[in-house]
Amino acid sequence: MHTHVLSGAVVGVSGLVVHVEVDIARGIPGFTIVGMPSAAVRESRERVGAALRNTGARLPLERITVNLAPADLRKEGSAYDLAIAVGILVASGQVPDADANALRRTLLVGELALDGSLRRVRGVLPVLVHGRRRGIRRAVVPLDNYAESRAVDGVEVVACRSLAEAVRATLAPPPWGDADAVRVKPADVADAPTPAAAARDAEGDMADVRGQEAVRRALLVAAAGAHHVLMVGPPGSGKTMLARRFVGLLPPLDRDAALETTMIWSSAGRLDGRSMIVRPPLRAPHHGASDAGLIGGGAVPRPGEVTLAHNGVLFLDELPEFRRHVLEALREPLEEGRITIARARCAVTFPACFQLVAAMNPCPCGHLGSPHRACRCGPRQIEAYRARVSGPLLDRIAVQVPVRPVDPDALRRDGAASASTAELAERVARARSFGAQRVGGKFRGNGRLSDEALRETVALSGEAERFLARAVGALRVSARGRAHVLRVARTIADLDASVHVEAEHVAEAVQYRFERGDGAHSA
Repeated sequence: MHTHVLSGAVVGVSGLVVHVEVDIARGIPGFTIVGMPSAAVRESRERVGAALRNTGARLPLERITVNLAPADLRKEGSAYDLAIAVGILVASGQVPDADANALRRTLLVGELALDGSLRRVRGVLPVLVHGRRRGIRRAVVPLDNYAESRAVDGVEVVACRSLAEAVRATLAPPPWGDADAVRVKPADVADAPTPAAAARDAEGDMADVRGQEAVRRALLVAAAGAHHVLMVGPPGSGKTMLARRFVGLLPPLDRDAALETTMIWSSAGRLDGRSMIVRPPLRAPHHGASDAGLIGGGAVPRPGEVTLAHNGVLFLDELPEFRRHVLEALREPLEEGRITIARARCAVTFPACFQLVAAMNPCPCGHLGSPHRACRCGPRQIEAYRARVSGPLLDRIAVQVPVRPVDPDALRRDGAASASTAELAERVARARSFGAQRVGGKFRGNGRLSDEALRETVALSGEAERFLARAVGALRVSARGRAHVLRVARTIADLDASVHVEAEHVAEAVQYRFERGDGAHSA
């Protein structure tokens, strides 16, 4: 007998419906899975067989053939276990009252334990989203995937603890098992937190940072405009502390961005039972990360840190310590907001629209320009150290700011309280709101404006135009560098609620672009 069940796969960070066809025929007993299964999929024969026996059902002593279509797509993971088991039960007549038509309209996703219980799998959310687009309105998932499943409107989700529950909820009461499933009604994403509430949940508070007012101002500008940032300063000057608090300045994700980000984390198996990600994620990989770990890759491409940081922040501490080819791979996502991983059998494009926050020392010993300790590095050492970060990569970072050591006496003195993360986040939200009114549509920062939108929305005063022309000529600015100056100047004007970009806005933008804090300039 033959039966047809629906399951799902993840390709990159997108879902795909997989047709699970089960055929049981007379012959020498065997269990074959075809359709380019990986080792984990082939091992489902043992998991399904044990789960059926321990649930009270039986594995037919006949020739069982399972086909996973489309057959030219390599199948990975254990999410097909439930669909294969249900297909065998129906094809072997162990669920006599099964509705085959209803079965073809239901997605079955889940890994089976040997005792028949269901375990969490990755990628449930993108699979459900894709299934909804295909007209599927019902799905059965493990109970541990309940939270993320609630984010999909228009699909009735049945969350189950075991194979018996899944069969009872999907087809008909089987002659074995007596457990009930949990029917999950589709639910909207909870309201996103306000900027102030999101800031309170961030890692630390900007008010904890003593001194560094100039750096705090630069980070405020970067957050308001979604500009990439590089902080250059000696060890102990507060670069890491500032970077980890930076994400608290960013506005909460809107519904579309939250769903997109959650789908990415679901496909990577990183949700760990959480529902929606409503705040920008922060990823901080170690400088020993490989190109596959940072950019993504593998025989079957999987998302890397740049994709997990999508709609959030990628923090690279000790930037020159990353391997050169790993850093150079960042140029595509910094420019395009996505990364394409090409393999012999497929090419997968991952979203990677993140905000880069990087930190580095001015020299190998870290004390170049420090008033407290002398630098021990020679000119060639300094040059070689800085050459680890290429000019084209630096040219894509709009805000480059020096972080100078804080006077120890100033740390001991009680001074005026610095602005908190919540206060700065409110300023960022007001600046982005001002920018959205100017653009007249969805707005996620001037740093992400296209060149055409930049020309249409940046209105320079006459004095600002003349100042920019002098700066471009004196500093030999590239075309990309000039565009970055304009974007940052537009953000500074938004913070001032100014319709026009004035000369002082351009001057501050030029300073962030070219002052490196060690007497050097970057063009």
